[in-house]
Amino acid sequence: MSNKIELAIVSIEKKLSAKFPLLYRRYLKENIKDNEPYEIEIYNGDFVYFYNCFDLEERNETYEVHIYAPEYFMIGQDGDLGYFIRLKSSDDKIYSLDLGALGSIPMEEAAQDIYSLIRT
Repeated sequence: MSNKIELAIVSIEKKLSAKFPLLYRRYLKENIKDNEPYEIEIYNGDFVYFYNCFDLEERNETYEVHIYAPEYFMIGQDGDLGYFIRLKSSDDKIYSLDLGALGSIPMEEAAQDIYSLIRT
């Protein structure tokens, strides 16, 4: 299964002409895998659904992230709150924003990386 997931990730990265942040990429491959949905409790006690690599493109197309926030890629959500990585950036930061405000206000930094977002 790991090879299938790796191929799916590489395919998305090629379409985006960008690489996923290293820590998010690792978490996607090793933890989320092809689970659907993959619910994670984050540091503030909320639960976020993170998309597997086979659902990522569809969720981003549904919310037209490429139009309203082209520098970002949505990786999960908690109701109307989306969680994003920044494309073409060397950092591993996770950002969040109300999906209704996409493109109209700046993203908020939610965590330094996917691992610090997760409640341990």
